[in-house]
Amino acid sequence: MGSIVAAPQEEVLGHVAVACFVTHCGWNSTLEAIGAGKPVVAFPQWGDQVTDAKFLEEVFRVGVRMEVERCLREVTVGPRAEEMKENAARWKREAEAAVKAGGSSERNVREFVEEVKKRSVRRKTETATL
Repeated sequence: MGSIVAAPQEEVLGHVAVACFVTHCGWNSTLEAIGAGKPVVAFPQWGDQVTDAKFLEEVFRVGVRMEVERCLREVTVGPRAEEMKENAARWKREAEAAVKAGGSSERNVREFVEEVKKRSVRRKTETATL
């Protein structure tokens, strides 16, 4: 099974296998993308990120901004819109069932607490026999 490890962003961006950088456009990420010579797919969230994205696309001409309108159309009226709505409704029902009394969330918490109690008793027993 894989694991999540820290990796220096500059080294990752510099790797030949990296075709572009999908970024929120924070200033450091903007500089690192330019320094690595990688095209950018900009996904700014707030503050200076929006300005940075505009510069990357319109001034430096090294990237594009994500198309929010296209995404909204895709999930509301696109060919998979109905499937996504049905899936979202199904997961909503699953989530509601999980948090109801006797639902899987309650059962899982109860099982977790019981396991912690067992381990605690086992540890106390092991410590007492030393």
